[in-house]
Amino acid sequence: MSGKVSDSEKTENTSDDSDKKKDKYGEETKYDPTFNGPIKNRGCTDVICCILFLICFLGMGVVGYWAYYEGDPITLIYPSDSQGNLCGYGTYSDKPNLFFFDLLTCAKQGAAVAVTGCPTPQVCVATCPSGYWTWYSAYIQETVTMVQSTTEREKMICDYNTTATTTSKTIKELVESDSCAAYYVDSSPIVGRCVPSIFTTLVNLTANLVTNSNESIVGADNSTITGSALQAGSKYLAIFLSAKEYGEQILSDLRASWWMILIGLGIACVLAFIWIVVMRWVAGIMVWLTIIAFLGLFGFSTYYTFTMWVSLKDNPSAQGNFEFTTNLSYYANLATTWLVLGIISASILGILLLILLFLRERILIAIALIKEASRAVSSMMFTLLWPVIPFLLQIVLFAYWALTALYLASSGRKSYATTNSTNSSNISTTSENLLNSCPTDTNISAVTTLCNFVKYDVGEYTIYLQFYMLFMLFWVMNFIIALGQLTLAGAFASYYWAFSKPQDIPAFPMTASLGRSFRYHLGSIAFGSLIIAIIQIIRVFLEYIESKVKGSENPVAKFLIKCLKCVFWCLEKFMKFLNKNAYIMIAVYGKNFCTSAKNAFFLIMRNIVRVAVIDKVADFLLFISKLVVVAATTAGAFFFFDGRITFLANYTPSLNFYLVPVIVIAIGSYVIAAAFFSVYGMGVDTLFLCFLEDLERHDGSAEKPYYMNKDLKGILGKKNKVKSKDD
Repeated sequence: MSGKVSDSEKTENTSDDSDKKKDKYGEETKYDPTFNGPIKNRGCTDVICCILFLICFLGMGVVGYWAYYEGDPITLIYPSDSQGNLCGYGTYSDKPNLFFFDLLTCAKQGAAVAVTGCPTPQVCVATCPSGYWTWYSAYIQETVTMVQSTTEREKMICDYNTTATTTSKTIKELVESDSCAAYYVDSSPIVGRCVPSIFTTLVNLTANLVTNSNESIVGADNSTITGSALQAGSKYLAIFLSAKEYGEQILSDLRASWWMILIGLGIACVLAFIWIVVMRWVAGIMVWLTIIAFLGLFGFSTYYTFTMWVSLKDNPSAQGNFEFTTNLSYYANLATTWLVLGIISASILGILLLILLFLRERILIAIALIKEASRAVSSMMFTLLWPVIPFLLQIVLFAYWALTALYLASSGRKSYATTNSTNSSNISTTSENLLNSCPTDTNISAVTTLCNFVKYDVGEYTIYLQFYMLFMLFWVMNFIIALGQLTLAGAFASYYWAFSKPQDIPAFPMTASLGRSFRYHLGSIAFGSLIIAIIQIIRVFLEYIESKVKGSENPVAKFLIKCLKCVFWCLEKFMKFLNKNAYIMIAVYGKNFCTSAKNAFFLIMRNIVRVAVIDKVADFLLFISKLVVVAATTAGAFFFFDGRITFLANYTPSLNFYLVPVIVIAIGSYVIAAAFFSVYGMGVDTLFLCFLEDLERHDGSAEKPYYMNKDLKGILGKKNKVKSKDD
């Protein structure tokens, strides 16, 4: 035997490999003489999922109606006193600020004070205290003189049923019964709450606080009040409220610069449109320049690192072991460092050369498809306007969800807690013990026991409604995205399967594709989006569990949570990729979701190398495109709001934070660029799957001509016997 394989044996082996491939990933698409684009004779798909979606969608409306009926967001906006009255609203509109009788009790709540409230009597006041006052010195003065001091009593801050200057009670009795505050310090209103403003003026926080008369300030239990104690009492409240104040300043900046932000976003739209149009000419240049730049970079890196290694390998001072140090020059003087870097650079260079050598044709195909997508967008300009519709729908959905969540959060009832006024140490440090149920009638007979309003308590059922609304937010949001993908896929498929372009492109391809999506495939859209929504809600649940076990010392639990988060992140990415390709097959053939997903997956697996190359090349170009649009608009906004564009200086507004509109424009530009280039990306993906089916269906003969453009035929070395008008 000579060991030489004959041509017949080669053919037989190739046939066997092809059969195995077909058995594993299905049969190749057969030629159909009646097929010339998206099938028009189709039926409704995944009807059960459509019905389920409509029922759940109506459920969103029911929850929203109930939340609107039961909730009142005003209770979340305005501060509430100890009786549940809203400061600055309604009856108390002339008293917009909330005063805390004893901020030291807030320290016992810690960070939870922002949620559970501060368990001390609180009243609405017209202005926050601007001085210092303590009850003990006034009480001693009245005890000695046996006469009420009108001057001192006028300084007192009391509840609404107590007038210190007319009551017969002593100051001590007023303080011990929590009818009046035992002390107060200089305070400033922060989002309607009186928060001490003395910390910046105190040198020694541990020293006792004194009044303007140099008298020590004491609490109701006659204990002295220090700056550090008061700071601890108002720390978390001040942080929480300061964040709200910054939020108000940010909103003020947005109101002052909103029309300039709109201009910046308009410029981003124009840049994205221009970039898509010119992509047909610059796509190839960008890809090849990048490849050449990488080859040059790693070629020079390989040369330089090995040159350094050769110069140091015989130097005794350059020999040594690797040791951890922050001194990078130590590593730079080791010959081994340059040898390792040289091997890494040479390996990457070799991989790049192999990719270029074996995948050159596939890179050319990717470039040709990207150029063809640009032509398709130019032929169907409405595709660029289409993202506006899903975007507006997403804004409406998010606004509805946010408002419903707000109303649900405010649908609770007033919650009261019992406290001991004479011994503050009896107040529990945990909200579970603090918020004991007590009658809503606050006329408690016992002097030492008070029932104060603490917060609006949320019912147990509300968390389940919030969970349902969050799940529906994910489902409907993904439904809108899927509807957009299916509509675009139908339009781009109509473009590809037009034999002579643009003459054979159907009239109004976007409208026709949208009509098919609504009439036949809402169930399939609901099915695919449901899968993504379930994965996303599981990821949210995992984040919640991780936050609960963060303080745990169990490393196994932490490791398991990390693994599950990674698995579901990967699963979501894979399902989004599979769903998008399934929608393309649905748009073309009109079959149900599962069948379309299977056919798309098998088609991809039969051409996995081409898919990998084209996907990465397209992702790279789209990333560069987004970067160009976002960088250009953000840089322009920065120089404008910073006043560096001199001829526009008269239009630059005065802002608290000039970076606020810059950040908004940057985020908005990214959203706009992502919307525009999502159309482009969907076009590339659709044209690519159609191209793969074109190769399987046709052979270039007069009966089975290729639908691909002349660039793709030239790359593959194929041609039609009957030429189309664009050849």
